[in-house]
Parts: sequence; structure tokens; C-alpha cells
Amino acid sequence: MSLFWLVVIVLAIAVVGYVVGRGRALASAGGDMRHLHSLPSYYGSNVAMKAAVPAFLILIVWLLAQPFFINNSISGMIPDSAIAEGSSRGLVLAEVRRAARGLDNAVASGLMDEDFARNARADFNDVTTRLKDAGQIVTSQITQPILRAAQAYRVQVATGNFFMSIVVILAAIGGALWALRETNADFRARNTVEKGVRVILLSAASIAILTTVGIVLSLVFNTAEFFRLYPASDFFFGLTWSPSFSGRGGSSELGIIPLLWGTFYISLVALAVAVPIGLFAAVYLSEYAGPKVRAIAKPLLEILAGIPTIVYGLFALLTVGPLLLSVFGDGGLGIMKAGTAVMTAGLVMGIMLIPFVSSLSDDIINAVPQAMRDGSYGLGATKSETVKQVILPAALPGIVGAILLAASRAIGETMIVVLGAGAAARLSLNPFEAMTTVTAKIVSQLTGDADFASPVALVAFALGMTLFVVTLGLNIVALYIVRKYREQYD
Repeated sequence: MSLFWLVVIVLAIAVVGYVVGRGRALASAGGDMRHLHSLPSYYGSNVAMKAAVPAFLILIVWLLAQPFFINNSISGMIPDSAIAEGSSRGLVLAEVRRAARGLDNAVASGLMDEDFARNARADFNDVTTRLKDAGQIVTSQITQPILRAAQAYRVQVATGNFFMSIVVILAAIGGALWALRETNADFRARNTVEKGVRVILLSAASIAILTTVGIVLSLVFNTAEFFRLYPASDFFFGLTWSPSFSGRGGSSELGIIPLLWGTFYISLVALAVAVPIGLFAAVYLSEYAGPKVRAIAKPLLEILAGIPTIVYGLFALLTVGPLLLSVFGDGGLGIMKAGTAVMTAGLVMGIMLIPFVSSLSDDIINAVPQAMRDGSYGLGATKSETVKQVILPAALPGIVGAILLAASRAIGETMIVVLGAGAAARLSLNPFEAMTTVTAKIVSQLTGDADFASPVALVAFALGMTLFVVTLGLNIVALYIVRKYREQYD
């Protein structure tokens, strides 16, 4: 049974339980609601909650725990001879899981039947070809230990899902029957439901924290695996980025310095475009524009924030790049060789960041107390003098925080860089040369042909961890500055 239908069945049991519980409560009161402690809807909600919540808890815990048990079981089936030099058992298990998903895709697409997928004597070359035809990335031919482990993995997953469906459905039915049994006129259904809703809300509020922890842990573990295979000093201080997709990436040079330089250089150009325009727009909207102009101009300006980044990337590739090339290329100044360059991506990214800077700065400027403006006017200052000498200095901490938040957004941008800046990892001060960023290389490393047991693929996690630390630091500094500003006028 698929996960979708399992969820549908649990929800159906909860709905039926709600209707039955509501009717049972009315029946226990002789049809007179005045004899009930709570409204009939609370009795029905109690049944639905006790049917759905335990079932979904079991489902979530099962889905989280099952992979650990299956991985431990499959790991024992893989002989040491199947683990190549420089690899690890965990990386081989990842290859087994990919092969198992490939078998599932091949069966689902009709490229092989279930009997062939379970046949341990199947030709390895044939299996590899069918996996590739099914759209599964296979970097090498499937070996016999990996094929057998993948087949066992599929069987154990199917068995685990079958028993999970039974347990979850029984839990839903049992919870509904338990709630129906305690349903009577004197039962305090409202108190029970409100306590349950409070717990559910608390759990929902914790999801963001748990998600962040999960993301960080996944990055940490894979980054540690990468540094086990590749020296950390060469990664952080290397001046050359030259991944080799042949073999296991042993001849690769994976220095992050060129990628960081491209990331910060493009972000600096983008901020040089976005900060002046966004800040001037914010000053105009908050201090000079009338209510009618502001009501029209502010939403129009914020439309830029809703445009997909792929559209900005195409704009950089098809419009801005050729325009810059016509001015700075061979037909003009001769300092630009191609349309993809730091300046191309920086200009377009700056346009994308304008609403981030303008909206945040506008809110911060409007938060400056009106009494400060009135006091400046009372001393004879003009509007422009008030803006320069009173409002902007007072709002400066918040504006700096807005700029840092925009910078973290620029550092994490991908599509504009891929289409507008090129893919060359180099150290150069020329803004009209092609460069690349950390995010662009994360995409290329995970979509290339490298073996996932090699540093060339695992380096994507180290790049992601580095980028995470950089953007987290910028966000912390920005939030600290904004919070300090807010406390000044609260």
C-alpha cells in the first residue's frame, strides 16, 4: 500500500469517528444537548484526534526508524571485498539504495518485470543499461554484491511498508474505539480536545527547529566523510578548482578559494547596484511620495521580488549579456570576451535585490519616531536636511541589517549565476570575465558523472556547509543589528 492511500485511510477513519462520536454523545444525552458537558463537536473531535494523531505518530516514527534497521541489515550482506579503496561502507550503502530505486523505476516504467528485478543471476551489464534507461544515475556497472544487496533492500522495504500499514490502520481503529468507549454525557471532551490541540500546536512549532537540525546534521556527516577522503587544508586554502570526473577523483584539485572569490565578487557588484537604488527608493517612498503614489509605486517595486530567478537568469543571458558585450566587447572597448561575466550576473542580481533593500529600509525609516522629524523641522531644517542629518542616521543600524540580509540572499543565488556568470573558477579582478560561485558548483557536482563514493561528489556537501556557515553568520549579524535598532525606539 502506498503512503498516500495509507494517509487517506487514516483520515477516513478519523472522519467516520468524528461523525459516530458526535452521534454517540447526543444519544447518551437523550438527544438533549443541555445534558452534555461539552458541545457535540468536541466529542466528535476527540474521537477523530485519538484516531488520527497516534496513527500519524506511529507512521512518522516508523518512517524514520525503518531506514536505520534496513541499512544495518543490508550492511551485513556487503562483503569487505565490495568496498573499494578510498570508499566506505556508508558510500556503498548509498550505491545500493540508488540501485534499489533504479530497480523500482525500471519495474514501474516497464523496462523490466519484477521477476527480473529479483533475479540474482541477471546479467550485470543488462541491469546497468536498464537502470540508466529508467533515468537512474549509475556511475559504474552494478556488481554482484551491490545487485544482491539492492534486491534484498527492496524486499525489506516492501515488507516493512506492509507491516507499517497494518500497524498504523490498527492504531487508528483502536484509538477511535477507545475514544468512543469513553464518550458519554459527563465526559469532559472540550478539556481533552483543547489540551490535545495545544500539544499539536507545540509540535508544529518545533518542526522548523527539527528541520534545521536535520539539514545541519546531514551536511555535517557528509562533510566529515569528504574530509576523510580529501585534506581539509587543501580544500580551504587551495587556489585551484579542477575536479576530475575520471576514476575516483584522485587527481582533483578542490580548492574553495576561487569559488568564494567569485561568490563575494558577484555579490559585491549586486549590492553596489541594489543598495543605492533600493535605499533611494525607500527614502522617496517614505518621505517624499504622497499616499496615492506610494500605494501604486510600492507594490510595483515589490513585483520584482516575485519574479522567478530563472527568469532573471534568462534576462541576464539573452539581454544584459549581449548588451554589455556590444559596449565592452570587441566592437566597443574590447575588454569583454563573452556575455557571461561577473558584471552580467551582478547587474541582474542587483535588480533582483532592489525590493529586498527598499522594502526593509522603507519599514525601518517609517519606524523612526515622528517626533524626531518634527523637532528637526522646528529647528528650521529642510526636508532634505532632516533626511540626511536625522532620519538616515537614526535608521542606519536597521538599514545595515537590511543590507546584510540582502547580501545573504545574493550569496545563496544560483540560477542567475549559472546563466549569467559562466562556470569558470578563477581569481581575477576583472569584472568582465566569467566566474562562478559556490552554489553553482554545488549543482554541477551533484549532477555530474562522478562516483558518489569520490571526493568530487562529496565536495558538494562541504561547499554547502561552508555556504551555510557564511550565510548564517551574516543573518546573525543582521538580526543583531536590527534588534538593537528596534530596542532603541520601543
